Amino acid sequence: MPGLLSDALAWAVILTFAVGVLSEGRNQRLARYVTVAAWIGFAVFWLQLVPHFAFVHKSYVEGVLAVAAVPASLYTGYLLWNGRDSLYVLSRAVAVMGLIYLPFETIPAFSLLGVAVPAPRGVLMETVAAQTGFLVNALGYHPEMIVGEQGYLNTFLFFDGSHRLTVAVVLACTGLGSIAIFAGLIAAVKAPLRRKLRAMAIAVPIIYALNLLRTTFITIAFGKQYMQWFVDEIMFLFGSSDPYMVSFFISDRIISQILAVVVLVGITYLVVRELPELLTVIEDVLFMLTGDEYDLESELGLERSGA
Repeated sequence: MPGLLSDALAWAVILTFAVGVLSEGRNQRLARYVTVAAWIGFAVFWLQLVPHFAFVHKSYVEGVLAVAAVPASLYTGYLLWNGRDSLYVLSRAVAVMGLIYLPFETIPAFSLLGVAVPAPRGVLMETVAAQTGFLVNALGYHPEMIVGEQGYLNTFLFFDGSHRLTVAVVLACTGLGSIAIFAGLIAAVKAPLRRKLRAMAIAVPIIYALNLLRTTFITIAFGKQYMQWFVDEIMFLFGSSDPYMVSFFISDRIISQILAVVVLVGITYLVVRELPELLTVIEDVLFMLTGDEYDLESELGLERSGA
């Protein structure tokens, strides 16, 4: 996230979702008002992130998704206001996602009773960086691991001749975002705990393992400059004047992000086989995209209830 204002807005939105969730079953009118307000706030949150993804992060995939999230959030709030109560499931999922992700994004290192407590994001980034380093070394590459700009041991140093190339494992490279999405969706539906745990046991290890392969691929591809293809075109496309960044743009912003979308669809299919209750969320998303109602339970031959 780009700064303190964005962090504060994120917490405000997620806590509003949480209030809406806690109001369900107690005061349905209040729950509707609060949850609709949360979706409006969610639209504002994504709107202020668009410049960050498009111009700072230089990610077309994330930029397009952020743009699309603005009307999607407003439309979700509109449908919920007009009585589509199944969207409370998606609202609960967003609340859980945020409560998992935001502590890692926003809580800094602090001291408790004289004992230094590291920032959660730092612990996670350094852990993923160390595991990525193990895989990079196993493949025959041996960059130096150094402390990066954020003060964490999460950065790999390569040399292309006399030119220094550094690639860092940041929070977005840890797989936490994808794990939070599935954890939120799984927690939001009403299903036996046993099947929820099985669904988590499917999603989390796959996401974490594939993410390590992704960070290893990007580290090597950029560090060794293996993808210096269409240099002028790629620099123009991403608004860059540094030809050394071409391998990074191709390996991360193009190949990895496109494959990530495909992988998430595949994981969703596997999780739905274990937890068909998630079909409610998918049906709501399809309705918002097409305007048509779907009965995926019948089409896929799945049962939404049972142990």
